[in-house]
Amino acid sequence: MRKAEALPNIHTLKNGVRVVCDPIDGLETLALSVVAGRGARSEDEARSGWSHLLEHMVFKGAGDRSARDIVEVVEAEGGQINAATGYERTSFQIRALKGGLDLGSAVVADLVQRPTMDAGDLAREIQVVGQEIAEAADTPDDHVFEMAQDAAFNGQPLGRPILGTDESIGRADPAALAAWRSELYAPDGLVICASGAVDEDELLALAERDFGGAAGQGASKPVPAAFVGGVRATPKALEQANLVFLLPAVGVRSEAYFALRLYAEILGGGMASRLFQEAREKRGLAYAVDAYSETYADTGVMGVFAGCAAKDSVELAKVAAEEIKGMAAGVQGAELARAKAQLKASMFMAREQPLSRAEQAAAQVLLFDRTLPPGELAAQIDAVEAADIARLGAQMLAPGAAAASILGPKSAMKAGEAFQRALFG
Repeated sequence: MRKAEALPNIHTLKNGVRVVCDPIDGLETLALSVVAGRGARSEDEARSGWSHLLEHMVFKGAGDRSARDIVEVVEAEGGQINAATGYERTSFQIRALKGGLDLGSAVVADLVQRPTMDAGDLAREIQVVGQEIAEAADTPDDHVFEMAQDAAFNGQPLGRPILGTDESIGRADPAALAAWRSELYAPDGLVICASGAVDEDELLALAERDFGGAAGQGASKPVPAAFVGGVRATPKALEQANLVFLLPAVGVRSEAYFALRLYAEILGGGMASRLFQEAREKRGLAYAVDAYSETYADTGVMGVFAGCAAKDSVELAKVAAEEIKGMAAGVQGAELARAKAQLKASMFMAREQPLSRAEQAAAQVLLFDRTLPPGELAAQIDAVEAADIARLGAQMLAPGAAAASILGPKSAMKAGEAFQRALFG
């Protein structure tokens, strides 16, 4: 019998910062993630995009290091440094050789607590992020997802792009952005997690040294999200039509979370999925078609993405709707077993990568105040039955609301309405 994997300990510093050490035997590298449990969803409309802008700004200089010093000091020791901003979390990541925890912790602590916030740097970085916003708008398979998010959660933080707008980021000044930093990276929402070639005593000592003095009052908890639904259609001179269809779903804390993950896998998670087989293999309507789930603390969406010829967009929308309705009618034992195997494989493969483990552990602590044993998660996946999938499918259709976005040739603009008619009549 396989020995159960020991769970990492969770320690809490006096200021509320939580620390997780996850050693992995036999590795010569480590991953350090410092994760703030707040992101773009904590913003009001006037500060839309400030979390992402702040993530950029801290790399312009922090502590006594310049922008160049920050990356050079890490890379000189064989390490890599990165960061990411999401709707509900902001993450700073270090990959390093064994023995690199001391430096990594010191550098990230400066980024999170002591950024320089120079006015000239901010003016330049607003221009850089403006170019990033423009690039996203020029990238169809990025922009179409932003359009769908706006349709699903219009007028709410989840409906706004993480990058913000030129107008909203242009409002930022060093003092206001520094005040936002103290809310976004407040110690009550910080989790420090190290995985790989790490020692627990060393991590705890470094966490106390580098983050024990972290201060600030956290941003208020976001209000619950409400799925609105609607169609966003934008004609653009492209070779293909880009389509996204969304249904309201459950959040990551829901008992139906794994039913949602399995639903998306069966519907369009791979080459054996229903959508791939019907839309691409049988009918040749699209080269790219897949389904996915996106979950937040309190809500989520089930989505379908496709890229197709404009002439096929309405037919593809109808196929997607019919396959979604078919999921509510029931799934077969073989496809459920395949989906479970795929989901468990994905989970265990991620656990073989230190950075994935560190990020996952930090997210679990923020959501559940504990780390979740892989065996427990696998058991929850195995416990999902066909009836659970059907029940979830009916639940997602019950409100009679869907979101759709279409970006491409003018002749594809009716695909969103076609999807809704096929789904709800």
